[in-house]
Parts: sequence; C-alpha cells; structure tokens
Amino acid sequence: MLRTKVTAVAVAAAALAMALAAVMSYRGVSDLVAGELDRGLEDRANTAVRLLTADLTPPPRDDMTEQVLSADGTVRTLAPGGPRLPVSAGALRVARSGQGESRADLVVDGTEYGTLTRPLPGGGAVTVGQSYAGAARVDDAFLWRVSGTTAAALALSALLSWLVLGRILRPVRDLVRTTGHITATRDLSTALPPAGTDEIGRLTRSFETMLTALRRSRAQQQQLVQDASHELRTPLTSVRGSAELLQRARGRLDPRDEEQILTTLVTETAALDDLVRELVDLATDRHTDEDPAAVDLVGLAEDTAERHRTRTGRTITVTTEGPEAVRARPRALQRCVDNLLSNAVKFSPAGTPITVHVAGRGLAVRDRGPGIAPGERDAVFDRFYRGPRTQATPGSGLGLAIVHDIVTADGGTVFATGADGGGAEVGFVLPPGAPAARPAGRRTAPTARRRRPIA
Repeated sequence: MLRTKVTAVAVAAAALAMALAAVMSYRGVSDLVAGELDRGLEDRANTAVRLLTADLTPPPRDDMTEQVLSADGTVRTLAPGGPRLPVSAGALRVARSGQGESRADLVVDGTEYGTLTRPLPGGGAVTVGQSYAGAARVDDAFLWRVSGTTAAALALSALLSWLVLGRILRPVRDLVRTTGHITATRDLSTALPPAGTDEIGRLTRSFETMLTALRRSRAQQQQLVQDASHELRTPLTSVRGSAELLQRARGRLDPRDEEQILTTLVTETAALDDLVRELVDLATDRHTDEDPAAVDLVGLAEDTAERHRTRTGRTITVTTEGPEAVRARPRALQRCVDNLLSNAVKFSPAGTPITVHVAGRGLAVRDRGPGIAPGERDAVFDRFYRGPRTQATPGSGLGLAIVHDIVTADGGTVFATGADGGGAEVGFVLPPGAPAARPAGRRTAPTARRRRPIA
C-alpha cells in the first residue's frame, strides 16, 4: 500500500514536470517557427520590391504568392495560377499613400496566409502572401511527437519508480512485518531486520533500542516477582504457622507461650507490611514523574536527621564540607536519605552516634554497625541482599536497592565502604546540574555506577 501511494505521488510529480516541460517546449518551438515565417515573409517582400523596381518578376515559390496593387485598387497577380489575395483596407492605404506597410492574416480557399504589403517606388504596392499550411504540419507533427515522448517517459518513470521504491521500501516492509509479529505474539526475543546507514537504518536502530529496553524491563519485572515471592514466603510461613498453632490450641496455651506467638505474629506482620510497601515503591518508582528542582543537600540532611532523632532518640550529627546545590527530584532524594538513615539506625548498636556528611554534591551516612566486607560493597545495593553478618537483623533488603534506583535514574552514583574505626559508610554523589530535564527512566542494574566514598 505504501509503495503504491509513494509511486503514485512520484508519477504525479513526474507527470506535472513533464507536462510543464512539454508545454514550454511546444511554445518555444511555435514562437521559433512564427519568427522564421515572419523573417521569410519580410525577405520575400524585400526581394519582390527590388525585382519589380527593375521590371523583373519574382521567381515562383510553392508556399508564396505575390500581387501588385494599384492606387485605385486594381490587383495584378504575379504568380501564374496562384490564388488571388483579398485586398485589406490597410493594403489599399499603403498603395495610395506609398508609405508604411500592412500585415494581415487571411484565409483563401481554406488555407491561411500571412500577408505583408509594402509600397513600390513607382506607385502602388506589392502584397506578398505566405501559406501557413507547411508550418501547421510541422506544428502538429511536433505536438504529436512531444505528446508521445512525454507519455513514454511517464510510463518509464512509473516503472522505474515502482522498482526503485520497492527496493528502497523493502527495509520498511521488513520492519513493519517484524514489529507486527512482535505485537501479535508478544515475543520480545524476535530479532529486527539488519539496520543500514540511512534514515530507515536509524529508525530500525531506534526500534532496537526501544525493544532492548522492553526486554530489560520484562526481565527486571520477572526477577522482581521471583525475588518477591521468595522473600514473602518466609514471613507468610511464620504468620501462618503461628496462626494455625493458636487455632489448634484454642486457649490451652500457657500465657507466656501465647504472648510469644502473638508477638511473632505482630512482628512478622509488620515486616510483611514494610516489605510490601518497599516492593510497591521499587516496582512503581512513584517519583519518576516528579519534576527536578534545585535541592539544598544540607537542609535536606538536617530535616531528615531531625525526624529520625525524634523518632528513634538516636544521636545523629550532620557535618558539611563545601556543600553545593544539586538539581534532582526533591521527594525522591528525601526518600534516599531516609533509607540511608533508617539503614544506619538499624545496624548501629544502641547509644552509638550516626553521622551524615555532606561534601560537594555528595552525601554519606556513617554508622557504627558490623561494617561491610570488601566483597559485599556492590552487592548491598542488590534487591533482597542480606550480608552474612546482618542475617539476624530485621529488614527487607530493599532500602539500599531503592536508593540505587533513584540516584542512578538521576545520573548519579552510589557507594558503600567500611569506615575507619568500624562501621560502614553508605551514600551517593549527584552529577553537576543533573538532571536538567525530567528523568526518562530508571537504571536498575545491580552494579551500575558504583564509586568510592566522598570522605
């Protein structure tokens, strides 16, 4: 269908161009023939005047006829057997006055003549008539040839357009067929046609980029579902077991045992609530559509630290070193700092201080917990990762994964390392002036854009 439409447009454009060229050529040739006829008529009139002045008669020509016109209107034909030309008022005026000239187009016995009347030195005038029959035949023959040539060129142009456009549009048809197959089957593993170096090749590469993003997104969704189902199974099993035990006992348990089971139910239910909430945040990234704005990292750190002081009663100190304003999604960045502080509070022993350090465009939270082994410094940002030394600590293993996703979506980097004197230092660094526009999407590779600490 596209090939037919494009061919029709190309043929229409070619037809218009050829028709215009044919008309211009025809008019040019017609003007050229008319000019030649006028010059031939003038030359014949000049010759006739000179010969008649010398008492000679012009030699006959098949396409010419001459006659002498006296002042009283008498006509004498010079060509034997030639047609008699009607006398026009202009020709009679020239014959009487002996001055000027007169031109006229006349029809004699169905043949059109062009006439030119000029005065004779001895009085009267001579009228020369030239038949247009030969010129009309040439004109008609040229018109037919031009029309035939134009029609043949148009047909050839249509054929070539059909063949060339078919070759040009073949990659488009292949791309349409492949994308249609992907749409119908939802098979994202289908390979797209090879991409060339032209515009269609760039379009194919754009589709390939989009398809790669879709493949990655589907793989991440499947991985998230698998991880979530695995992580949800443990607390659900605990809740179900405790609930079944209470159901079977029906008040026969010792109060201390019953209290322990109820405590387990509450604890596991709270863990499930946190896990589901963080899974929803991780899967939907509710801050993706948030517009970037200038963010004061020091003010954000102070506000977040104050909320955690009030909530937990812990000692949280904010230090600065040449802080710079950054451009990021404010609520998303606040979630990052919240998660970092919650992580530090969870792993730091009671009574130990927690430090938030802001330097340049980076922020780091230091705790006094068990620390992070060198081999785990990338893995802590993976979903549901729990290090060997933190297995007993409650948590979903999603807090730092959310930090990683938010920061890398804004073009920043995350890091985790051990701190001098014990504990761990976890944070992020945002790029200069990033991002200047709304983030296009998230980067969620487990080890993407990790870097060294800022302090």
